[in-house]
Amino acid sequence: MMTYSLTWDLESIFAGGSQSDELKARMDQLDQENKLFQTQVAQWEAETDAPLFSAFVELFGQAETIQKGLAQCFSFVVGIQSANVNDKYAKTVLGKLYEISTDYHNVLNPMMKKVATISEKNWAALKETPLAQKHGVWFNLEEWRRKGKELLSDQEEAMINHLSIDGFVAWSNHYDTIVASINIPFIDEKGEEIQLSAGQAFNKMMSDPDPAVRSKLFEVWEKTWAEKAPLFADTLNHLDGFRLTNYQLHDVDHFLTPALQYNRMKKETLDMMWATIQKNKQPFVDFLTRKAQLFGKDKMEWQDQDAPIILGNLEEKRFTFDQAADFITTNFQKFSPKMASFAKQAFEKSWIEAEDRPGKRPGGYCTGLPESQESRIFMTYGESINEVSTLAHELGHAFHSHVMWDLPSVSQDYAMNVAETASTFAELIVADATVREASTPEEKINLLDIKMQNAIAMFMNIHARFLFETNFYETRQQKVLSDEEITQLMVDAQKEAYAGALATYHPHFWASKLHFYIDDVPFYNFPYTFGYLFSMGIYAYAQQAEGQFEDHYIALLRDTASMTTEELAQKHLGVDLTQPDFWQAAIDVIVKDIDEFMALSKDFV
Repeated sequence: MMTYSLTWDLESIFAGGSQSDELKARMDQLDQENKLFQTQVAQWEAETDAPLFSAFVELFGQAETIQKGLAQCFSFVVGIQSANVNDKYAKTVLGKLYEISTDYHNVLNPMMKKVATISEKNWAALKETPLAQKHGVWFNLEEWRRKGKELLSDQEEAMINHLSIDGFVAWSNHYDTIVASINIPFIDEKGEEIQLSAGQAFNKMMSDPDPAVRSKLFEVWEKTWAEKAPLFADTLNHLDGFRLTNYQLHDVDHFLTPALQYNRMKKETLDMMWATIQKNKQPFVDFLTRKAQLFGKDKMEWQDQDAPIILGNLEEKRFTFDQAADFITTNFQKFSPKMASFAKQAFEKSWIEAEDRPGKRPGGYCTGLPESQESRIFMTYGESINEVSTLAHELGHAFHSHVMWDLPSVSQDYAMNVAETASTFAELIVADATVREASTPEEKINLLDIKMQNAIAMFMNIHARFLFETNFYETRQQKVLSDEEITQLMVDAQKEAYAGALATYHPHFWASKLHFYIDDVPFYNFPYTFGYLFSMGIYAYAQQAEGQFEDHYIALLRDTASMTTEELAQKHLGVDLTQPDFWQAAIDVIVKDIDEFMALSKDFV
């Protein structure tokens, strides 16, 4: 078995960490590229450039170069900051990057506005150019045209963008500052008090086999976030207050509209997804109740949702990082040799930051490096099957980017809902593989539960987040909310989403969850559920398609930024997402796992 590094390689991107001379040089270059771009956009006149649009093609290329450079630098600096939350200089560099990015968007906006003014005759001529014939470009140009028509004056847009640096973006960054100060005290097996980072504490709280450890940690966890609740309330109020004001200035009809436009999906699709889930909650309530009974409780408690079910003499399977790498690549191979080969490359080239150590930010993510056409994966690996699934999930994201690097940048800009498709598909491969390998009922119960944790998260936890955020925005349009009011909204949302399945709730979940504080993507929740169910449809197709799946799958991934979500589903899966059939079929597949779990576990209650 190969041995892989637990820490990632960032030096090959820019040598020298947050104070890298190479990074500084690239940022200086981006500054100069922005200035040239600004001059040329100001001089460009669409009507005189028609019908060949040679000047526009050059501008389009410049925009692509700057966009790639910004993404490369952002991925690097955020990676530095994630791996060491105490690197204060990284925050300074990030601030400078936001300024450069703002300058870029202050030029891109006028360019979009000029695109919006092109006459219908010349718009038809632009469609015939070689640029517009490239994969997905015409779809994206039509998006530019729509956005251009919605923009305010250049001066007003520039003002909003500049103010956002110390407003919108600053409040998002402020959240990271507060989280960096959080340490969770914990008494270890030697009886000594240690300080856990938020990431370490969360992993232990949700997965430790000892219920007493989970319960005590959850109590301290809740208390810790509650102590700083006024700070988080300020942050959330002002972050979303800025967003709502921006929507108002742009005459946005509803706060959900930008999230739906970003995800390129219809409200009818979103409504149908949640309505179908709502009708199918009972099997998931039954599952949580049975799991609680296996723990000797009448009803599920919050911190026990992801806890392992250890029955009889079962010793829960552990995977070293190297074993996880081998397991993932072996099972990817069965569906797609190209996925397996790519995953092996990611391990061999040290693209993954997995070490369990203090000073890292919580959570996991995958980020792209478009200039070097690579990805980097961040997580804290803890050897459980859950972490194997997380690792597969992030590798799915990276593979998605990998098959698109040759496309124009705009045609790689897929939205979050379809972004979660590739990652969840990869996760499903691993989850099913573990269940198939189970040799006893006790082991199968354990692994089915691990697989079901994802479904519970998607249909209940994510649903609670969506309900909370919807209700928060509704109220925030009228007033600033106190931390007590925000906490109550969170509890109400959890009660509704879990359909009475829980005995205890996580009142300060709104403070502990990074997703509510992300500035660039509103409603960082429902796309996960969409991606999960969409990937179920793809997974079912994969199991039926003999020898044809890999090419079809890659073709679907390559189209994810080139059409609407509904068009993507129709073209590649032949389904209508505004109707219940697709959603119900996907849920039925999951309910089969619940039925098997209930049948196997009834003798252990």
